Amino acid sequence: MKKRKEISEMNNNELKAIAKEVRIDIIKSVSEAKSGHPGGSLSAADILTVLYFDAMNIDPSNPKWEDRDRFVLSKGHGAPALYAVLAERGYFPKEELLKLRKFGAMLQGHPDMKKTPGVDMSTGSLGQGLSAANGMALAAKLDGKDYNVYALLGDGEVQEGMIWEAAMSAAHYKLDNIIAFLDHNGLQIDGSNDEVMSLGKIAKKFDAFGWNVISIDGHDFDQIKKAIEMAKEEEGRPSIVICETVKGKGVSFMEDQAGWHGKAPNAEETAKALEDLEGGLK
Repeated sequence: MKKRKEISEMNNNELKAIAKEVRIDIIKSVSEAKSGHPGGSLSAADILTVLYFDAMNIDPSNPKWEDRDRFVLSKGHGAPALYAVLAERGYFPKEELLKLRKFGAMLQGHPDMKKTPGVDMSTGSLGQGLSAANGMALAAKLDGKDYNVYALLGDGEVQEGMIWEAAMSAAHYKLDNIIAFLDHNGLQIDGSNDEVMSLGKIAKKFDAFGWNVISIDGHDFDQIKKAIEMAKEEEGRPSIVICETVKGKGVSFMEDQAGWHGKAPNAEETAKALEDLEGGLK
């Protein structure tokens, strides 16, 4: 994989401050909508912050720039996190976040590339995003472009067979311009992964499918940045970064609770969540 042009690097304190705002906006938008998926949005906030503010070659003033890096939110229910990051990055006004899931608004329950600036692929049906990312990465190869394609998968999502068809084809076509992230928080809507359908040794599975596998703490900014650089250096293989994360990260009563996969907080819970986040819960 060719190395991308370097962009201005942000220090970890700056990234942490942005991730904090992203989490606050996730809670506010889901609370206002009275619907949405806070748990897996909060777990992915640090990954998305590093991608959009440190790693990706993008231009918010020109969302359809032909040579931009692409991003696919394969776990489309994590849309509140993506929207919060896009707004923070300047793709659209932050006021739009409070219109989440409202009739006629641009921010639907799952990402829609036709309505929302900065969304590269419409997603929501789990298992399909990695295949879409493959298509983008293959197009780059055929067109002689050197952009990278990033994809974020949910750990419940990788129980889908289509993910493994996509994993096989990405390795077959040597798509080393794909960098996937697995938000491995251990929980899905019906409980723990192990109870619903165990993923087993997930790193070994991707390795067996021919991928370059990197395992990290998905809330450690240094590890996220280092993993991206390692993936960019890989030649001839797609890369996946398996991120150990905490569902509901940053909100005391949501952390490690499957029940917060797809439930909006009420007014009292919202106040407590914002208190946690603004107070810097570790």
